[in-house]
Amino acid sequence: MLTGWFLWFILFWVVFLLTMMSIGGFFMFRKFLKRLPKADGKSELDWQEYYIEQTRHLWGEEEKALLEDLVKPVPELFRDVARQKIAGKIGELALQEQASRITKDLVIRGYIIATPKRDHKFLVKALNEKQIDLAPYAHLLE
Repeated sequence: MLTGWFLWFILFWVVFLLTMMSIGGFFMFRKFLKRLPKADGKSELDWQEYYIEQTRHLWGEEEKALLEDLVKPVPELFRDVARQKIAGKIGELALQEQASRITKDLVIRGYIIATPKRDHKFLVKALNEKQIDLAPYAHLLE
């Protein structure tokens, strides 16, 4: 029979493993849902890739650097996913507006639209450090 410290070790280990598998399963399920095709036959991730490919030639070095600065607060493990999601939204805006190149304005608007409101405080802080006026984006930040 299990008694004493070994019993507590086994119980802790079972709880720990179940928690870790649940967390991993949650993120895998979210990725699975994003891969499911919508009514138009393309998934959310397919559209992101499409917008990025269609606008890849429109990006300048300055805009790429700005995007990198904006995604720095994201933990490194999730940074690539965040960068791709934001770049996809920026590409979508650029195609909708038939932009001839990606501008700082498009990067900022795309970031605001693509990220949850809780992450906007990082954007505001980064833009204040770069002395970029937030007034044109106030309606998006509300």
